[in-house]
Amino acid sequence: MASTLTQSTTANTTMFLASAMTLRGHEDQIRSISYFPKGKRMISGSDDLTARQWDMQVGKEIPKLRDVCKRQIRAVAVSRDGRWVVTGGSHSGRGELKACDVQTGIVKTFEDHSKETYCIDISTDSTLLVSGAIDRSARIWSLETGKLVAGPFTSLQGLGAVRFSHDSKKLAVKSDVGKCLEVWGVHTQKLDVRTGTFGYDPMSYASVFWTKKNLTIVAAISFTDDPARTIHEFDASTLKTVGTSFEGHTMVLAGLALSSDDTLLVTGCYETIKLWAFESRHLLASFNVLPLDSLTLSPDSRQLAYTSGSNIYIYNTPAEILASIGSVSDAQTSAHKNSSLADLLKSDATRRPRNPVTISYPPRSRPTPTVDPQSSIFVRRFRKLLRLPPRANAVSNNQPRDPLDFPATSALPPNHSFLAQATNLETSSPRHASDLKRFLRQHLSFRRRPSHEPPEIEVAPGRKFTVTC
Repeated sequence: MASTLTQSTTANTTMFLASAMTLRGHEDQIRSISYFPKGKRMISGSDDLTARQWDMQVGKEIPKLRDVCKRQIRAVAVSRDGRWVVTGGSHSGRGELKACDVQTGIVKTFEDHSKETYCIDISTDSTLLVSGAIDRSARIWSLETGKLVAGPFTSLQGLGAVRFSHDSKKLAVKSDVGKCLEVWGVHTQKLDVRTGTFGYDPMSYASVFWTKKNLTIVAAISFTDDPARTIHEFDASTLKTVGTSFEGHTMVLAGLALSSDDTLLVTGCYETIKLWAFESRHLLASFNVLPLDSLTLSPDSRQLAYTSGSNIYIYNTPAEILASIGSVSDAQTSAHKNSSLADLLKSDATRRPRNPVTISYPPRSRPTPTVDPQSSIFVRRFRKLLRLPPRANAVSNNQPRDPLDFPATSALPPNHSFLAQATNLETSSPRHASDLKRFLRQHLSFRRRPSHEPPEIEVAPGRKFTVTC
């Protein structure tokens, strides 16, 4: 399905959400997706009991990295250093949580949750894992040792989203119906602040985000009986709302993503995705899509991915949107350019080839030369006329005595040019020179050349002399 812009408050012109690729292969609903740090790979978790990794450069699954689980996968995550891949699942009231070390292939299993695991997050320094379950608890684990290091942090009801602060000192917890938001101290293991209360359906598993300085939290929370469809920014210390809320969705929020530089906010519910300028709260664009289950942004914000059923749809973020808000920071842009330059310098385009490339051209067809019997007679008579008196024929030992003995591709020595020979003939034997001139006029055809070039004499087929003055 082509996704087209249905509303834009930045311009009157129509933009399109350009499709980059569609990832197909899962056999049941996809619950969660996550990019690897460099954006060249993605992991997805599905109800078909598999976690699959995808090569984003070719748009295909990497079969050897497929992980078959015992339970349906509800959440996936990749550590910032790319070392850990984590999956959380559930089935028939039992949870499953495991982390795979990408470098060694060793898998660690965490089993303290009594019920299904629905949300996970990895700390910025890639050392801690937090998991949230419908048993109303969040737990923090050491990825290195596999041991529980903090928790359980018990909330009012089942958990729908968890997120470490950037310094890993705080933990944000949202309920699975989007009615309650809490902040906990990781080291103190105590509740710092809470807003909202217990609530009822519909369920909302949209993520929560800390802004870069850990001062505020972005989440979809409803303070009424309405579904959680409005996005708020909260002061992290008081959980009071900050600034204007993001309003416009008409159904419960299914997905939320904030760019790494806090400039672009992406929200999705049912068949609509909206792009917002985070600081100004300005709605940049609204797109019609297939019914979505989750969404995410690539690390550089250049791609937007969402899931619908068993497929993953990848779209290029409109360049006009990124340009209007400067979504990709200067550092990211510089890194991207440097990476592109490095890739170019390593590519075959600039590498000296080990084996030179040989280009072959088909030989030109030339007519077979024909020998005119008269020409042979002419050459013999011409050679006889060029026999000079002894004084005129005095040449060095390393030069041929007959001017026609020179190879056709070699230049004649200056003192053996045709003009020099003619001059010697004139000065040494006037009668002989007169006979030669008369003979040449009768038997040689002079080809006229441009005025700035000396005349050329053809003495035999393929054999020419240029007369220089």
